[in-house]
Amino acid sequence: MNNKGQLLAATMIMVSLSSAWAQNDTHTTHTTEDVVTEPMNHDAMPGMNHDGMSGMDEMNMEGMEMNHDTMPDQAPSSGLRDPHAYADGYDFSQFPMRHEAVGIKLGSLLVNRLEAVRADHTTSAAYDLQAWYGGDFDRAVLKAEGDIDNGKVDEASTELLWGHAIAAFWNTQLGLRYDSGDGPDRSWLAFGIQGLAPYWFEVDATAYVSEEGRTALKLETEYELLLTQRLVLQPRIEADLYGKNAAERGKGPGLSELAVGLRLRYEIRREFAPYVGVEWAGKFGGTADYTRDAGLETKETRVVAGLRFWF
Repeated sequence: MNNKGQLLAATMIMVSLSSAWAQNDTHTTHTTEDVVTEPMNHDAMPGMNHDGMSGMDEMNMEGMEMNHDTMPDQAPSSGLRDPHAYADGYDFSQFPMRHEAVGIKLGSLLVNRLEAVRADHTTSAAYDLQAWYGGDFDRAVLKAEGDIDNGKVDEASTELLWGHAIAAFWNTQLGLRYDSGDGPDRSWLAFGIQGLAPYWFEVDATAYVSEEGRTALKLETEYELLLTQRLVLQPRIEADLYGKNAAERGKGPGLSELAVGLRLRYEIRREFAPYVGVEWAGKFGGTADYTRDAGLETKETRVVAGLRFWF
């Protein structure tokens, strides 16, 4: 090939490469605005029968409808749990339907101790109960406890209080206390607090002022330890303190009496439980002196058996 032929071939190659590059740049710089969409002309496709496709717009669904009348009946599964199987036959039909809980008045009676006490060849009885009636925030409270020896009330205390809720588990109580039994009767003004302390300790603390200006303080605390779902161990501590000497009732100032007990009960039902237990009791200070003068022991160990029930 001569020089003119080679030059002509090189020129044609350069022109071809320039056209390819220009075409590539043109495609890469296109945007969606440069694309023009034209409607499809169905007339330009004579080979396709468009009339035969018009039935697809309205599909006949009659053949696809489910006929429930022809379906066989199925019995419920025998494995379904009866919602009343664990309710002992109880349901909500016995309670009136209410739309609000505000203003409902309820009541309860708890006989915490109704027991026989055996100590030093003597047998006596003791009781401790509390009843209340009212609403969530305010209620009337009745407390009563005492000892019965030889068929005679040895010592008894009855309180009528107004209780007011100050927290979720705490109530303040204000009212009157009346003491009877051996010695002259006595009336007190009572103010206290009752509730559930952290770690589930039940606390009852009440201060008293008598009409003669005497003062007293009573402290009680209990704890319930569930050994099983029905067997409950209950430690209990009770202390009585007096501000002044009361010789006519055999009470001295300071710490007068202290009792520490342990009771084991079996809840046949939550509302009814027999129990047995042991309790250590002591008298101190001036009260111990009056007890010794009467020829009695100041410290003793008691064996108790009784019932606890509520409704």
